Amino acid sequence: MKYDIKDTKKAQEGKMRVEWAESKMLVLRLIKERFAKEKPLRNIKIACCLHVTTETANLAITLKAGGAQVSLCASNPLSTQDDVASHLVVHHNIPVFAIKGENNTIYYQHIKTLLDQKPQITMDDGADLVSMVHSKRKELIKNIIGGTEETTTGVIRLRSMEKNKVLAYPIFAVNDADTKHLFDNRYGTGQSTMDGIIRATNVLIAGKNVVVCGYGWCGRGAAMRAKGLGANVIVTEVNPLRALEALMDGYWVMPMAEAAKLGDIFITLTGDISVLRKEHFKVMKDGVIVCNSGHFNVEIDVGDLKKMSKKNRKARSFVQEYTLQNGRKINLIAEGRLVNLAAAEGHPASVMDMSFANQALCAEFLIKNRKKLESKVYPVPEQIDVKIARLKLKSTGIKIDVLTAKQKKYLNSWQIGT
Repeated sequence: MKYDIKDTKKAQEGKMRVEWAESKMLVLRLIKERFAKEKPLRNIKIACCLHVTTETANLAITLKAGGAQVSLCASNPLSTQDDVASHLVVHHNIPVFAIKGENNTIYYQHIKTLLDQKPQITMDDGADLVSMVHSKRKELIKNIIGGTEETTTGVIRLRSMEKNKVLAYPIFAVNDADTKHLFDNRYGTGQSTMDGIIRATNVLIAGKNVVVCGYGWCGRGAAMRAKGLGANVIVTEVNPLRALEALMDGYWVMPMAEAAKLGDIFITLTGDISVLRKEHFKVMKDGVIVCNSGHFNVEIDVGDLKKMSKKNRKARSFVQEYTLQNGRKINLIAEGRLVNLAAAEGHPASVMDMSFANQALCAEFLIKNRKKLESKVYPVPEQIDVKIARLKLKSTGIKIDVLTAKQKKYLNSWQIGT
């Protein structure tokens, strides 16, 4: 078996952490138990370009239990947990191509190696895998049944591909499932982003002005958690509806040109490029903390920051301190990459449980319905979303009401009024 990881000596440490996560992923556990009996993915080659974390490990193990031939690479150079990669290789014979801190050359080489397995299903987190298939490995398309996409950023890229008529196989937008973005993006990103900032800096959040750039579901989560820790939250937006929502939620809303002067901590979560750039760095306070929790490291213009600086140094394990020409210092966390995965452990397992349950069930759906699907971006089928929600409630011991016959009749009637 081919693999490329940091070492194999951390397998036992990884095993303990993966098993801990598995104990919190009760929905995925139920799916794994069924998969092990029914083998719905038998002999299907699945290539996963995902963050190599304890939660992802449990997804890979579940897919393998369903009969799939699974291989895995990182979807971000800094998001790999090396002990997890070791555990998957040593204890589960799952080929992993991921090393925390790998450079861009190795990152893309790992994706190429994954595609050498000639996958039939792609699982993506940011659409780098599917992008390479469509640009440099088109010969693989004829054998691909379909794919799934985990992130907002990836879905944006895929919809662009569909609009431009270049998408060559069906892909399910897992990110858009209610049991994904309403929980993973909001509660997972919210908590793990603040966790990453605190681990990297040990800064007190209370009393700080925290600027949240973007008020999508991830931005909502970060703003909520920052506020809960006592911060004064400022939201910047380009969408008037989201800006209005942020205002109604009790946050300050203003353009970045104004927020840049006030912020103590900046968090980008937009999915767009150069959200923080030269004109903003110029007016920032001395000692500000800048980080990104969007998928790609393009939201903070690090190139501008480097050009404006007369020197920089490593201030802490994940913090680079840039000294500008005017003497002010700007502290960048994790090179502008995903702060929650580079400087912490990513989302809690219990919320990733639902996200990865979507991945597993969508893979099964793809196989069963391959002849009916077109080359387009599909929403997760409602029955899968509802099933996962019910299983999650059941796993936590929560019961809900059931409509009576009279209530069902009322909801299906148009004649009954006042």
